[in-house]
Amino acid sequence: MRGKGGYIYIATNKSRTLYIGVTNNLERRMWEHRQKMGSKFAAKYNITQLVYYETFDDIRDAITREKQLKKWRRGKKVWLIERKNPDWKDLSADWYDGIVIPSEWKERSD
Repeated sequence: MRGKGGYIYIATNKSRTLYIGVTNNLERRMWEHRQKMGSKFAAKYNITQLVYYETFDDIRDAITREKQLKKWRRGKKVWLIERKNPDWKDLSADWYDGIVIPSEWKERSD
């Protein structure tokens, strides 16, 4: 049986504190981080910038990868980010320009 797809992602703040997560909707999840929803850690440390992500056809594979990355030391995580995003640009910076946020995103509280 094949599950729904998903993403693992690494988000950060101005101090480069790292947050690794998994989601089935990356755009919604980053919007939630910007709204301080869904993660007390991310809200406390203002984790709002997406610096790395991977896409998976099966959410179970994304969960496995998330667990793997969380075990890595910080240096290896930084190496992973900088291979694809050497300037640590916010990959989601322009995702919300001029769009209407779906009401179901605003109603989530998990």
